Amino acid sequence: MPIAWQPSGWRKASAGLAAAEQLAQAGEQLAVPKTRAFVAVKRVGAYIGLKAGDMLLLDTLGAFTQAQDWEEGQRPIVWASNAYLMEQTGFSLSALKRHARRLAEIGVISFKDSPNGKRWGHRDTDGRIIEAYGFDLSPLSARVEEFEQLHAELQAERELCQRLKRQITVARRMIRARIEAASHAALRGPWEHLSGLFEDLLDRLPRRNTASETLSRLLIWFKELQERVEATYLKAVRADDVVENTAEATEQASEKTHEMDPREVNSEPHILITTQLNPVTCNRSETEQAAGVVSNAPPEDWVAETREKRGAALDLPTVMQACPEFASWARNMGGYLKDWGDLHRVAGQLRPMIGVSEHAWNLAQDRLGPQIATAALVLTFDKHCAGEVASPGGYLRGIVQKAGAGELHLERSFYGRLSGQAA
Repeated sequence: MPIAWQPSGWRKASAGLAAAEQLAQAGEQLAVPKTRAFVAVKRVGAYIGLKAGDMLLLDTLGAFTQAQDWEEGQRPIVWASNAYLMEQTGFSLSALKRHARRLAEIGVISFKDSPNGKRWGHRDTDGRIIEAYGFDLSPLSARVEEFEQLHAELQAERELCQRLKRQITVARRMIRARIEAASHAALRGPWEHLSGLFEDLLDRLPRRNTASETLSRLLIWFKELQERVEATYLKAVRADDVVENTAEATEQASEKTHEMDPREVNSEPHILITTQLNPVTCNRSETEQAAGVVSNAPPEDWVAETREKRGAALDLPTVMQACPEFASWARNMGGYLKDWGDLHRVAGQLRPMIGVSEHAWNLAQDRLGPQIATAALVLTFDKHCAGEVASPGGYLRGIVQKAGAGELHLERSFYGRLSGQAA
């Protein structure tokens, strides 16, 4: 049964001070290096309630201890005077007492009081403490494993929160992009209502650090809204396609009737007007010619060699299987992807959702070719969603730079992810 802490009569007793003395007795039986003890408490100090002034006083007390004070059977007791501690910390006497009391109540130091309340101590010729009264730092030794475990849990919580925040960001960008696309295309649907729901969710985003449980709930709500927006968007697009197809069929029938009428002849030349080039549907020579007009473009032989070497070992099923997160998004947006052209189109649509600029995307296509650039963007998207890449634009540019140095082995990244999934 542990010995209860007995107050000296002049210090007000409390449960916290009694617990601190029990921790000091436990710490006396352990050998913990001072560095380890202080690193452990500093990592969790804010979490357990220590303030900056508390840590300053604790550091000042720790500076008085010696290595042998932290050995088994010893207690690191500090008997520095109030005047000296006030000089070292800049505290007033009342502030010094307040910080010392908080350190003891939280359980990182204990008070070993002399009968008359004075602090004093003696060491032998080997520097070991023979007898001392003052601030006892033994509770740090007793709690070092507790603090280290707490730090590991806090680190895991921080990493989980960061991952959840990234996933919320991706979902948020997808929702906004879909609503804006529907607005620009004047698609029918409850877009005003969905926009209101989206704004309500944005208002619930925390303005400061919050627990992973809250972020997990928010992520679920964002994903549910995203699925609803995606379904509404696809339904509206299909309905719009039906209207366009019907109008086109009517127009073709009208043109056919017009052609059969010999009384009217249209001698105007036919002019093909297009506002966008699709690099995937172009043949190889056309794509390379387009890449050649970009400023600061690399030599043509380097581009051709890069495309030939880096894209040869990649096929569409491998890319999709190795990047399941992207595959899920892609199928939701484009349905069944039958070839690289479909994948390139969907990748271009998903690009803004992870913050890759249009310039970075165009540069990747110009330097690597559409197919390899698409594979690189797919890999970047999946790694960002998994929390492996914090800056997608920078990661994509790094791939382009590696290709320029002849160090890009994109296929290894995909096969490595497949191996990890199998494991």
